[in-house]
This record gives sequence, C-alpha cells and structure tokens, in this order.
Amino acid sequence: MKNRLIVVTSLIVLVLFGTFSLLRSHTNEAAETFSSATLKVGSSGKDVYELQGRLKYLGYYNGKIDGQFGSTTKNAVTWFQWKFGLKSDGVVGAKTKLKLWEATKAWKPTADSPSTGGSGGGATGDATIGKSNRLGLTDNDLKIMANAVYGEARGEPYEGQVAVAAVILNRLQSQSFPNSIYGVIFQPGAFTAVADGQIYLTPNEKAKEAVEDAINGWDPSGGCLYYFNPVTATSKWIWTRTQIKTIGKHIFCM
Repeated sequence: MKNRLIVVTSLIVLVLFGTFSLLRSHTNEAAETFSSATLKVGSSGKDVYELQGRLKYLGYYNGKIDGQFGSTTKNAVTWFQWKFGLKSDGVVGAKTKLKLWEATKAWKPTADSPSTGGSGGGATGDATIGKSNRLGLTDNDLKIMANAVYGEARGEPYEGQVAVAAVILNRLQSQSFPNSIYGVIFQPGAFTAVADGQIYLTPNEKAKEAVEDAINGWDPSGGCLYYFNPVTATSKWIWTRTQIKTIGKHIFCM
C-alpha cells in the first residue's frame, strides 16, 4: 500500500512538472519575440511593429504598420482580446502577447520590417482571408459590420438594419471617409456602438443577413452617409444634414 502511494505521488509530480514546463516553454517562446514591456496607447518601437504585424496577419488591424500605438492599434487589440476571451482593455500584457503568439505562429516579419520587429502580415497571412464577395471584403470585414449593425440597430426594422450596413458601405466608397471597413467603423466619434462598447456584442443572424443584403446592392438609405436618432442625438451639426428618409427610429441623411 505504501509503495502504491509513492508511485501515485510520483506520477502526479511528473504530470504537474510536465505541465509547468510546457507552459513555461510557451511563455519563453513568446518572450523571445516580444520584450517584457507592457504595450499601450503611447508605446512605440519594435514591439509595436510586431504587435501590429501579428494583428494584421489575423485581420484585426488595417492601419499602417508604423510602430506607433495609437487609437487604431488599441481598437484592434481590444477586438482581438474580446474574440479570444481576454480582458478587453486594449493593454498588451503577458497574457495577450502569449495568446497572440499562439494564434500567429506562422507569421514572419516582411522585408521592410525593423530587424527585430514586426511588420504587416505578408502574402501568407493575407491569403488565409478569402475574398468573399463582389466588393472584395474579407470575412473579418463582414463580421465587424454585423457587430456594428447589431450594436447600432438591433431593435430597428430589418430594412433599417440593412440601411445601417449600407451607410457603412457608402462611407467606404466616399473619399471623405477611411478606405477600409475597419477604419470606417472605428473612426473616432463615428458610431455610438463603438463608444459604448456595444460593438463587441455577438450579432444575431438577422444582423449578418442585413450585411449580406447591403453588400448585394440593397440600399434602403438611398445612398446616405449619415443617420441619427432624433430622440437621443446631441449633435447640432447632424441636424444640418439633408434628410432623405426615416426608417424606424433613425433619420438617414447626406
């Protein structure tokens, strides 16, 4: 009996040691790429180059790979953290670095990267995100659009949800707005759902269908670039826009 207890105890120790070694090995591998510094808004340098490159490889970051941790990088980090079950605070500590490293093991810096830093996702990374429709939008574009529609208009008539998706696409094609879906949605002050965090709610099938209908050419807004709820709107400027139509609680305007 005593010998059996010794054997069982030894096995438990070996299993625990092996698990600890595996975790330590993964952490060390992540540390060999990123430094130990915590990254947040205002950070800069080689770690941020790598951060932006890995996020772009996964399709979460569509900005310039410049090694500057600004609001666009923070939004990409927050989106990644939310999708991977981490605390969505936009701060890149050890847990976020490890999770990002695990998700991008095939990522490699491109030729224009700093010698030990990261860069944009190369052809290999971009190839994993297929062109899914006639506008050339990626799967991640469609996902964040559905998030935006759900966060902004889930209580609206279906036509109103399609109209919100159409406004996003109209802005994408306008020279007055960013030239990416991510840039349009996360443009500072553009959408209430981004400001209050509802952009990170899980969209339902209706929101996803609304995005598909908008992409396929249905624009209930009539080409509008803006919309607002007259009951909750606080901007005097939005009332100066030319109003085209009302759908549900939203007024769509140019």
